[in-house]
Amino acid sequence: MNRRSFLALLGGTVLLAGCGALPGQTGEQLASALPLPEPFRVPLPVPPVARPVAPGRYLITQRVAEVEILPGVRTPVLGYDGIFPGPTIESRRGQAIVVRHRNELPVPTAVHLHGGHTPPEHDGWPLDLVLPVGDRSDRTGHHGMTGDTSAGERDYAYPMDQRAATLWYHDHRMDFTGPAVYRGLAGFHLVRDDVEDALPLPGGERELPLMICDRSFAADGTFAYPGIDRAMRSVPGVEAEWTEGVLGDVVLVNGAPWPEHEVDAARHRLRILNASGARRYRLALTVPGGPDLPMTQIGSDGGLLAAPVVHDAIEVAPGERFDVVVDFSAVPVGTGVTMTNTLGTGRTRDVLRFRVARAAADDSFVPAVLSEVEPPVVPAGAPLRRFDFTRGARHTDWRINGRRFDPHVDEAVSRLGEVEVWRFVSDVHHPVHVHLDPFRVLRRGARGPGPFDGGWKDTVDVRPGEVVDVAVRFTDHRGRYVMHCHNLEHEDMAMMATVRTV
Repeated sequence: MNRRSFLALLGGTVLLAGCGALPGQTGEQLASALPLPEPFRVPLPVPPVARPVAPGRYLITQRVAEVEILPGVRTPVLGYDGIFPGPTIESRRGQAIVVRHRNELPVPTAVHLHGGHTPPEHDGWPLDLVLPVGDRSDRTGHHGMTGDTSAGERDYAYPMDQRAATLWYHDHRMDFTGPAVYRGLAGFHLVRDDVEDALPLPGGERELPLMICDRSFAADGTFAYPGIDRAMRSVPGVEAEWTEGVLGDVVLVNGAPWPEHEVDAARHRLRILNASGARRYRLALTVPGGPDLPMTQIGSDGGLLAAPVVHDAIEVAPGERFDVVVDFSAVPVGTGVTMTNTLGTGRTRDVLRFRVARAAADDSFVPAVLSEVEPPVVPAGAPLRRFDFTRGARHTDWRINGRRFDPHVDEAVSRLGEVEVWRFVSDVHHPVHVHLDPFRVLRRGARGPGPFDGGWKDTVDVRPGEVVDVAVRFTDHRGRYVMHCHNLEHEDMAMMATVRTV
């Protein structure tokens, strides 16, 4: 596909009106303009694992490709290696890697390893752009702001000095993160270590990464996204009706609509990622004629919990990850176990179905102790910083502490190694993401952490009118990072702040 055809597809997208506010959500749903398939008719894809081109080195090419997402329909995507989701990178703690990204797209990009403990020059600063191959211009399309621009390719060096965890990488270009991720620029990055390897957890084919996201489709099969600038060049933001967030009406798992997956009657490990721009999910595993199947949480954004926690359902905001174990031997062979979204309406109540296909041996189990997780100790006199997440005077304007994102203004300057308390105050749903280091949730309002706040977090769901305190401690890397709302429409409309570590 050439550049002219690509821009024509973006410019010709047909959008239908939203259907009004939905319970548990901040955003408006966008209706697809073509018939949607019946659920549970396509198999669950599993993203391929990237192979290094040399020891510790990977090459990923960002390019436009046409893929079949809805059966019989071709959809152009912006894909890492031309696929959606992109290839899964697997790395080990303490073994540094370098990922070279080559941009063969018609638009600039910036790559962020979400959850990565990464030096600032490799973190995906929103203005550190990788221009398309052959594009030698000095334009940025970002209000005259400039960063460290690379021509065609850029190396991202990751020390991997961090615990085993489910990370993900995605585009982080200023003003256009929402449409770039919506059109496909997202993939898993799994960190492994000896502590996790020593546990008797399910593995191999019984370990499933699940990237859950919502999308809508235009009549020609393209992704429907109500961006003001469909060419993703200069004008940020979305049309007025969707400024609170874009909610799709098709639920995709690993890029497939409402898929089905055959499983053994055994324990399986599910690495759940909410890669939606704005949609929140409350996920449950429903069994016909019986109680919901419990999910045993073993990990959060920043890796293993200290001990497992059993949930009947889990709430997942954009950017969050939950690592859970499910025992499918608790239901008869032949049972269809459906992952449902109780915050959804209509078709968005379904996510995927597991078909328990066969009896099988299983020597895995979840031990009572998973890892050592230090408690969130806050010393007396620790600094308290308050961050108010609110809509600005204009409908296209979201702010932190009353200010739009300005890369030249430090909203916080934090000393490495010192614990601080950060207080997040919201007007509507804001999943708050902090770069560089994970944090610990201390309390919601006058109460302690919520049921889904355990372990190390890098993204916390702050609900309407809520106050959430977290303990933050940055380590190792000095420089400029960002903290922002991971509702991607809010982020693109300036709900982001500069954090400097010294």
